[in-house]
Amino acid sequence: MPSTATNERIAAIEAEMARTQRNKATAQHLGLLKARLAKLRREVLTPKSGGGGPGEGFDVAKTGDARIGFVGFPSVGKSTLLTTLAGVYSEVAAYEFTTLTTVPGCIRYKGAKIQLLDLPGIIEGAKDGKGRGRQVIAVARTCSLIFIVLDVLKPLQHKKIIQRELEGFGIRLNKQPPNIGFRRKEKGGVNLQTLVPQSELDLDIVKTILSEYRIHNADVTLRYDATADDLIDIIEGNRAYIPCIYLLNKIDQISIEELDVIYKIPHCVPISAHHKWNFDDLLEKMWQYLKLMRIYTKPKGQLPDYNAPVVLQSDRCTMEEFCNKLHRTILKEFKYALVWGSSVKHQPQKVGKDHVLNDEDVVQIVKKV
Repeated sequence: MPSTATNERIAAIEAEMARTQRNKATAQHLGLLKARLAKLRREVLTPKSGGGGPGEGFDVAKTGDARIGFVGFPSVGKSTLLTTLAGVYSEVAAYEFTTLTTVPGCIRYKGAKIQLLDLPGIIEGAKDGKGRGRQVIAVARTCSLIFIVLDVLKPLQHKKIIQRELEGFGIRLNKQPPNIGFRRKEKGGVNLQTLVPQSELDLDIVKTILSEYRIHNADVTLRYDATADDLIDIIEGNRAYIPCIYLLNKIDQISIEELDVIYKIPHCVPISAHHKWNFDDLLEKMWQYLKLMRIYTKPKGQLPDYNAPVVLQSDRCTMEEFCNKLHRTILKEFKYALVWGSSVKHQPQKVGKDHVLNDEDVVQIVKKV
């Protein structure tokens, strides 16, 4: 458990940030406070002493091609959703905190095996170590996609609280890593390069934030209009950038007009876990956000096997990754591959191990004799 002293310091800094007016004169001070806050948050997450055993039943072995975590307040229908999607029985009852540990389930969608994790309910203050929050969010960091399940009757306040909790744990939802170059060096002071005009950061603020981390020599390149938080994210370097879909559950309790409004919110899918409404829309959006690729294998002289594709991440889908996914000895015997599909000009085409594959390509590997 993190010391109460740390939590009090966090509360004090948050209070001071809330009182401070935001203008050019206070920007440096606010930058310093944000850096201190980030350091304290990290202490809360990774306590220095190795006291206490691991959380019971929290870490689940990673299986399948992707894993999705269900995050949400108690009693918004996470377990019902998991039960109806995956056919796994996660205990469902009408009182809060029914699920106490992680319940894994697995679905097959478009040939990919996707692991679903029903995480226990998050309460406000999880990032300060309240409830089971720390372990829940530690598991959430390992997911390839997060489903935030919200009750459609009170979505916004819940969404804000959960986002704040996840941000406090270094999880950034639906964001790309900041486009900031940061390189430490032995000597020469802090060198700041800005490629576009900055509205918040200048050399003094950057120096202040870096000196809080005891970094006095570094090259910093800002390639867009960055904030102090972006810079701190880069220095901390332990942020997880995870796509996220908000599921507005219990839509059977609202009118059609309200539903039309909800449909316009970005990253949102309205569903009803109880009545199984709109699941196809949810699965389609899930596939889109996971960015997975299906590659079909073709043994020589036979038809391609369309039932069991090899599933790769779309940012790592070279021939080499494909071979390693099949078996790690294949690459040693790899001579060339024949590819049919949208990634090549001719059907089939000979390619080497650096060739980048597209979704639903068909591959035949030719080995050295």
